[in-house]
Amino acid sequence: MRMLFCGDVVGRSGREAVTSRLPALRRRHGIDFVVVNGENAAAGFGITEAICREFFAAGVDVVTTGNHLFDKREIVSTLAAEPRLLRPANYPPGTPGQGATAFTLADGRRVVVANLMTRLFMDPLDCPFAAIDALLPAHPMGAGAAAAILVDVHGEATSEKMAMGHHLDGRVSAVFGSHSHVPTADAQILSRGTAYQTDAGMCGDYDSVIGMRKEGAVARFVKKVPGERLSPADGEGTMCGVFVATDDATGLALSVAPVRLGGRLMQSHPPD
Repeated sequence: MRMLFCGDVVGRSGREAVTSRLPALRRRHGIDFVVVNGENAAAGFGITEAICREFFAAGVDVVTTGNHLFDKREIVSTLAAEPRLLRPANYPPGTPGQGATAFTLADGRRVVVANLMTRLFMDPLDCPFAAIDALLPAHPMGAGAAAAILVDVHGEATSEKMAMGHHLDGRVSAVFGSHSHVPTADAQILSRGTAYQTDAGMCGDYDSVIGMRKEGAVARFVKKVPGERLSPADGEGTMCGVFVATDDATGLALSVAPVRLGGRLMQSHPPD
């Protein structure tokens, strides 16, 4: 299985970075499955049903989210009706939507995607470690079961995301972090065979402060007084994410590599 995970999409620049490149990227590199974190896709705050449709039309299979999920309140009805849009699995019982989905490819292979949100410096949700432990027994990995399991860990603290990677090592195909909007340089295969990167980075304009126009963001730090509402930077965006290839027989990772296409960052293409 060849999969691509794209980090937080920020505003129009981030959406265009993904949707303009993804169809050709899937064809050229034989990518079987694509997951995108879309929680900042609507002007930097939240996501809408129309943006979800835009992603799906471009070749995204599943959209994950995080702490900005409910910034656009109309998304509640979409969560209830659209299984390809996930919210963190450790939201309290009764929260609309679901935290994991099983997707069957045209060739019959099954892919499971789970969405978690950490707790350090974040909203005080239920325990993400307990949530994923409760989910996994229903989704065994390997021949005759799920060909691959990908987990998006949305969180602030690198230590907590690393702990989740090691907690799931050997039980899932890949654990990729989101939320910080900065790609980390630690793509690796852990000791029991799970691909890992602490943060995939954002899809958006990097001539910014984590995707937002730099003038307003800098002013908030310098003046320490409320200013105008932050808005996404609108220069050329970078499509930023992580590629992973897995063994269908075991579900474990064979290779992992960062992906950075377009914009200001050093370019890195998926392997052929």
